Amino acid sequence: MRHYKIASRAFGDIRHSIFYSAKANSNLTLLKAIADLGGGCDVVSLGEYKTARKAGIKKIIFSGAGKQAHEIESALKGGLKFFGVESENELKLLESIASRLGKIAQVSLRINPDVDPKTHRHIATGLKSEKFGIPANQAVRIYQYIAQSTHLKAVGLSMHLGSQIQTVRPYIEGFGKLKQIYDRLLEQKIVLTYIDLGGGWAAPYAKNQRLPEPSDYIKSLIPQMRGVEVEFIVEPGRSLVGNAAVLVAKIIYLKEGYAKKFAIIDAGMNDFIRPALYGAYHRVEPVVSRQGQTIKADVVGPICESADTFARKITLTGLREGDLLCLFTAGAYGQSMASNYNSRLRPAEVLVSGNEDYLIRKREEYKDLWQKQRLINLKNIQQIKI
Repeated sequence: MRHYKIASRAFGDIRHSIFYSAKANSNLTLLKAIADLGGGCDVVSLGEYKTARKAGIKKIIFSGAGKQAHEIESALKGGLKFFGVESENELKLLESIASRLGKIAQVSLRINPDVDPKTHRHIATGLKSEKFGIPANQAVRIYQYIAQSTHLKAVGLSMHLGSQIQTVRPYIEGFGKLKQIYDRLLEQKIVLTYIDLGGGWAAPYAKNQRLPEPSDYIKSLIPQMRGVEVEFIVEPGRSLVGNAAVLVAKIIYLKEGYAKKFAIIDAGMNDFIRPALYGAYHRVEPVVSRQGQTIKADVVGPICESADTFARKITLTGLREGDLLCLFTAGAYGQSMASNYNSRLRPAEVLVSGNEDYLIRKREEYKDLWQKQRLINLKNIQQIKI
């Protein structure tokens, strides 16, 4: 976890914690590595919360705009650092549940700072047009409410601007807005313990692509951090694990179309949806290079969707059916967004260390597709005519 260590060192003498964003990849072995490094987890569902706990994560932030009552209750009982609250109605529900349980819920309001992170619109979360966070002009009033509550305790101030943010400017702008709220709260004698700057640091997807390192995002903020008496939190995900994994797929067919060639592989958009969902670019190269005919081809999967395309018009040399292709930077939002679309089995995950390999997630079996289903005899249901 080189990037984790680099990011932590970049803070220097400034108090900080790193909470890995579990949605990027929630494999138990990966989360255990985060726990061993002393890190925490940012989770957005009860499933992620329980997975993090099972992996040994002790420090947890529960984020997300749609927390349900049973999720809040379970996390309150199980323990966590704080809830990242995104609306007044959520806050009232949290207060009600904490009161019933006789607990005090620690809270950090997630502020929507209306900062454009200049990323894909599906993963830009800090704009006022999006569902995330609380408007900045409502923050002080809500913190005043929390200060009067016997079952809520304000401990932090949070933001999250989006994902795959390729410059430091949005963070400087966003933190500046958080700092204004923090100073106003101090004037009201509301003292916070944490400022959570969120995640969204970019990972390089193209070969030799130059992007800020995790340490660059932090170092750009240090002048603003000086003199602010809190513990700073960051929530990186993609930037820590994106380049830690590849997707390996086999060429089933080399096909000649009307106007172009296709390399049809045995991995589909159900295994790795980013190119289909975002039009995302991922470098694709053969596992073994050899001399031979050079072709330009689209690399496509077997799914019944035209969107099931991983690369367009890339140059491939000496390829044969049965060869393996490698899709790079697949460690984030690969397995965590995989599905059984077309009743396909989700792939295995293998940890490689030097010359050793370890199976850390088994490939699904066909029986897994229907083991949670119940086969009903429709002839026994009077309203249905067979």
